[in-house]
Amino acid sequence: MGLSPQDLLSDARPRTVPTFAEYIERVGDAISPGTRRAYDPYWRRVLAVWGDRRLDQPTALEIKQLAERTKNAALVRGNSRGGRSAAENMITALRCVYRHAVADGLITDAANPAARVMKPRRLASTRRALSDVQLGEVVAVASTTGNDPALDALLLRLHTETACRRGGALALRPVDLDRQQCLIQLREKGETVRWQPVSPTLMRYLREHADERGATEDRAPLLRYRNGTPLTRRRYDYLWTRLGKHLAWVATQQVSMHWIRHTTLTWVERNFGYAVAKAFAGHTGRGDAGTTATYVRADLHEVARPVAALTSEPHPLVGSA
Repeated sequence: MGLSPQDLLSDARPRTVPTFAEYIERVGDAISPGTRRAYDPYWRRVLAVWGDRRLDQPTALEIKQLAERTKNAALVRGNSRGGRSAAENMITALRCVYRHAVADGLITDAANPAARVMKPRRLASTRRALSDVQLGEVVAVASTTGNDPALDALLLRLHTETACRRGGALALRPVDLDRQQCLIQLREKGETVRWQPVSPTLMRYLREHADERGATEDRAPLLRYRNGTPLTRRRYDYLWTRLGKHLAWVATQQVSMHWIRHTTLTWVERNFGYAVAKAFAGHTGRGDAGTTATYVRADLHEVARPVAALTSEPHPLVGSA
């Protein structure tokens, strides 16, 4: 019959490789909302230049050129690093598309051009822990200025006590409060979920905030504006822009809420060790700690000890440890 064994094993029906315009939307429906939000600016740029091209048409060189153009077009801010992050994000966004294309059998792993493009080497972060004086200045200004100082003071206390990420705070719901054990459930990037100890005072503030601002449904957003509208990321931008107008060093160094995370985690590591700081941060990967990290994981009782020390308040889990 003129057939080889390979002919019988392969799919005789050739698959049509879709265009970027056709496929990116499908990939967007298959990833988390947070990931899509991060990739969308770069996918829009891809669609603008390659929307009508098939996935198997761009070469590795063309992807490198697109990343370089994205780097050169990046907005220049006070904390800019020459557009390196923009180039890295473009490559990462394209790798996501091609990873799904390989899984769908549209192209082979060997034909994946994005996998052959090196990301720019990351530079050391300029973020660092704030001093006690600097943190005191931030809290003082936030709690005495602006259109809702009570909200901003609560935000800063929440991030200082828990070292949570911005997404974790915005995703907080009334059902995530364990009042008896003084724990809050944080849902952060990578779809991670964990319980984090907080002080009795912060738990009380969160409950009062929810009651006063209409967060009555268990699974509705807890943090809200005075009118009851759920908080958005814009509040963080407004807060740190305002702080920069009152504190020159905040504007000069482009301080953000992530610096508060650095501050708390640095203090926890210095005083309670690496394993506790790792658990406090919600880090689940082994990273550079190797296999040993599997055997030195800290539990909730150990994570509660830094909270008790930081706030000078007893914690329910510390007494039962």
